Amino acid sequence: MSTAPSFDSHASRAERYDQLDLQCPGLLDELDPVANQANFSALLHAAFAWHWVGFYRVSGDALVLGPFQGPVACTRLRRGKGVCAAAWERNAVVRVADVDAFPGHVACSALSRSEIVLPVRHPDGTVGAVLDIDSTAVGEFTEEDERRLMRILDRHASRFLSPNS
Repeated sequence: MSTAPSFDSHASRAERYDQLDLQCPGLLDELDPVANQANFSALLHAAFAWHWVGFYRVSGDALVLGPFQGPVACTRLRRGKGVCAAAWERNAVVRVADVDAFPGHVACSALSRSEIVLPVRHPDGTVGAVLDIDSTAVGEFTEEDERRLMRILDRHASRFLSPNS
């Protein structure tokens, strides 16, 4: 993509997702998944101004930090600990309206108040990474976020994952 995408700060959530749908094919045309994860994190961060947006990749029995936008993050997340691990282990989206109410929440940033974590799946259905998004607002994430983000991740999963991950 030749120019950095911009988003109308007055656009509705649905309009921002429509714009993402249009921009993703050109933005994610790189073969390197790390580059695509980096650009997609930046795109989401620009579109919604969420506190933290990034990927954790599956590495053995842990999730290891990948490309992100936002403050410094936890580098390695263990199984059974936190929202990211729950999404990975369940192979399902985990949406948390108030992170303080989530048992075992891993607080990488004290400013995070709500979170959504979405699995990025290989063609065989196994999780190769998760997309983690945090907001400073309680109750930030909606069913629309879940549906629209999963649609993008499912459509472009091969661009976010290495074949051997």
